[in-house]
Amino acid sequence: MLYQIYETQRSMMEPFSDLAEVAAKLFTNPSLPLAQLPMAQRISAGYDLMHRLGKDYEKPVFGIHTVDVDGIEVAIHERIEIDKPFCELRRFKRFSDDTNTLAKLKGEPVVLIVAPLSGHYATLLRDTVRTMLKDHKVYITDWKNARLVPLSEGEFHLDDYVNYVQEFIRHLQKGYGNCHVISVCQPTVPVLAAVSLMASRGETTPLSMTMMGGPIDARKSPTAVNNLATQRAHSWFENNVIYRVPDNFPGAGRRVYPGFLQHTGFVAMNPDRHATSHYDYFKDLVKGDNESADSHRKFYDEYNAVLDMDADYYLETIDTVFQEFKLVNGTWDVKNPQGKLERVRPQDIQHTALLTVEGELDDISGSGQTAAAHDLCTGIPKTHRMHYEAAGAGHYGIFSGRRWREFVHPVVKTFLKVHQPTVVPAPVAAKAAAAPKPAAPKPVKAAAKAAVKTAAKATPAKVAKPAAKAPAARKPRTTTA
Repeated sequence: MLYQIYETQRSMMEPFSDLAEVAAKLFTNPSLPLAQLPMAQRISAGYDLMHRLGKDYEKPVFGIHTVDVDGIEVAIHERIEIDKPFCELRRFKRFSDDTNTLAKLKGEPVVLIVAPLSGHYATLLRDTVRTMLKDHKVYITDWKNARLVPLSEGEFHLDDYVNYVQEFIRHLQKGYGNCHVISVCQPTVPVLAAVSLMASRGETTPLSMTMMGGPIDARKSPTAVNNLATQRAHSWFENNVIYRVPDNFPGAGRRVYPGFLQHTGFVAMNPDRHATSHYDYFKDLVKGDNESADSHRKFYDEYNAVLDMDADYYLETIDTVFQEFKLVNGTWDVKNPQGKLERVRPQDIQHTALLTVEGELDDISGSGQTAAAHDLCTGIPKTHRMHYEAAGAGHYGIFSGRRWREFVHPVVKTFLKVHQPTVVPAPVAAKAAAAPKPAAPKPVKAAAKAAVKTAAKATPAKVAKPAAKAPAARKPRTTTA
């Protein structure tokens, strides 16, 4: 009944929220007498804040229409490449009528960004996508709100998540030969499982995996999120946070972890910070600081937009990742589309480079949780593994904002470039085959170290050398100013 009660309350509040929005405009319109009253700016700011606290936040759009590539404006066309019941594979296709720019775009690496399915929409990675588009062909997993998926589409399990990722990887491999995969937060675990299963079957695996701020081993440096999962029994989550979707949605009757409960949990983690932020917003409106007010709106338009997660997927994630640690214990079996169970063996991965990224101040995925992937992927040569820690960066800072753009992205970009095979045109390849063979190129290890070192010169972060084990990867690091 809680979901139905919430929806009833939201429906009742909606007209008042709309009226507050109208009132806010009435007291700021210079053509109306109300705007000339004393305290009009404060009254308007109060109504505006009331509107934003009471409104319903819908799914945002990516809104990426152009990107700058070497001084040339490149048009972006967003389209759905694959439409699955619970997810869309979304492509950001780049267009340019500049011949040189077009030639450059065609030869750049293909990247699959696997967005988290943990409460927010994939648009949370808008800055990640926009930045990557300057040097890569970009695809992203855009997860659907479970309350909009009819029961006729069946259930969604953690195994289905893993199978979706494999299907998307194969799709890109079919079109481009291969691709790179970047996973942010929650999907680091299912992405590692997907690539592991492909490797165990002898399939072609991605060129590289970049894992950013994810709970590969949630036992390390546990955070408030980890503690909640370990302190509560599996039955507690099923009895207290799982509800059925009300009748006024396409997914009526589906068992879900509702978005409004997740949002409550997000806010409860830092209530003082959010209260201060809203009060600052009120003061910015009173002062007429539109730039700061717009920044607040953009953040909370994204932060307050949440989706429902299918109950089976959510409960299995709690059990697999945060309670039984099946990935690191080597006990995780995934059911493939044919119904057969397959054991997840990260040690079988041999031909996929691995980059792990952590934020020094991450309070969602603690220090060492992502780097733990190096302990598991022992089949990947040391020369093809790297760990990077961004100094001063929190959880969101490693994939969005200034630290992401100026510090983390250069390292990611360089790592992908080092592990991107050079495509040689057929005529050139034929001529090279007939010519005497040149001296052997420098090892990939040397190239990777030199490239990341160059990127780190302007990066106030800690860069670890390639290493077989995560602890060793974090020790010998250099710090640059």
